[in-house]
Amino acid sequence: MNNLQSTTKIKNNSKYTEDWIPIRNISNGMIILNNKKKVTGVKIRPRNIFILDQGSQDSTLIALKNFYNMIDFEFWLISADRPVDLNNYLARLQLLYNQTSNPAVRKLINQDIDKANDFTNNNITDTEYYILFKEKNDDLIQKRLRTLITGLASAGLEATQVSNDDLRVILDNFLNSGMTTNFGTVIA
Repeated sequence: MNNLQSTTKIKNNSKYTEDWIPIRNISNGMIILNNKKKVTGVKIRPRNIFILDQGSQDSTLIALKNFYNMIDFEFWLISADRPVDLNNYLARLQLLYNQTSNPAVRKLINQDIDKANDFTNNNITDTEYYILFKEKNDDLIQKRLRTLITGLASAGLEATQVSNDDLRVILDNFLNSGMTTNFGTVIA
């Protein structure tokens, strides 16, 4: 009993977030909690329905309303900002620039490189949308994931199960107010 009290006291007085967050692991697109429940869900690909005609907008909104009304379990609708990584795009542009000899094309590529660098320097983010839920039973988890994916598809939205990386971004947004933590070596 004394050992349990001292462990609890350490967790309550700890300055480390990991000591009081009940997360055991993140794997297979699920956050595994200390009580063996799992948090998972779907990532929804954004779609701007307001560029559609009025009839398509109305049918999409009605389908979404029907979808939300059919969900018979507790869920969380979450939006999270993720930094946009343009490094691969910039590398491809640089290769294209080096392979092109036409001055007009090189100028256009250089303008794209400048614009991408401007986005990178201004910490541009992309907003992502998720529906998450908590469950212990693996069969029920799979059933709920299928329900979410097919329900969103009926509303014209594409969804996939969240990845480990998606879950880390959500936790990072929640725990660090959206600021990504990058720890480096401290030199004295």
